[in-house]
Amino acid sequence: MASKSVSSRPRAARIRLWHPSKGLAWLVLAITTCISLWPMYWLFVTALTPTTFVLKTPPDVVPLHADFSNFQRLLNQASDYWIWARNSIAVALCVTLFHVFFDTLAGYAFAKKRFPGRNVLFWTVIATMMVPTYVTLVPMYLVTRNLQLLNTLWAVILPGFASVFGIFLMRQYIQTLPSELMDAARIDGCGEPGVFWHVILPLSRPAIGALAIFTFVRHWNDFLWPLIVLNDGSAYTLPVGVAGLQGEFSTDYGIIFAGAALAALPMIIFFLIFQRYFLEGVRMGALKG
Repeated sequence: MASKSVSSRPRAARIRLWHPSKGLAWLVLAITTCISLWPMYWLFVTALTPTTFVLKTPPDVVPLHADFSNFQRLLNQASDYWIWARNSIAVALCVTLFHVFFDTLAGYAFAKKRFPGRNVLFWTVIATMMVPTYVTLVPMYLVTRNLQLLNTLWAVILPGFASVFGIFLMRQYIQTLPSELMDAARIDGCGEPGVFWHVILPLSRPAIGALAIFTFVRHWNDFLWPLIVLNDGSAYTLPVGVAGLQGEFSTDYGIIFAGAALAALPMIIFFLIFQRYFLEGVRMGALKG
């Protein structure tokens, strides 16, 4: 009897593993994944499709005539493309580094420090999230012009030194960290910079990874503000430069999609590098929230 009960357990486990509800959940996830990845797939399919077949009706879901002619024409016609890519990488990386440092520093202060007016100041900062971005464009432009930063990459980088969302995200995460670890570091002789560098930053890696992904993607795709403050083609970022490839009377979709496909690669690589921290941050936030 004992041997029968032991041998029946794996079978029961297999039955529970393949329960119809789990199969339905996997089916829904697979369909959702396909729908989410479809725009990215279509972007690369169109980029690999020669111009004569781009507007074909019905379109080819599978690229039957795939080649790299669009990429060749892009690099021949847009001689500044790699300059735009370099500018976008510089802007996105600089802004991401500044975001991670200043947002984590402010989040640590709001989460673990005690000072007069802390809660009032925090909620005042949070209230600024209700101000539409477009309202601040004119003041930001005037300040940038007065600082003589127009048509430079600093005009794009400086306004992104910190964000209210990043401060809120890091403050909420750092609040979950045990204060005893920081007290132990102070007893061991760490000053406040040491506590921040050796305790807060390592323990906040999941939240930092999520913040880095959000910030990098946002500023890599930023179009309106660079369009306003950059006038020289050699100072353009990729979104502004690729948008300029559209003609006045005709549009070469092959070149535009090729440029967009190349522009999407750094975002994909950046996400793959930090996805472990991103997923860990989402999971821990769900458990602790």
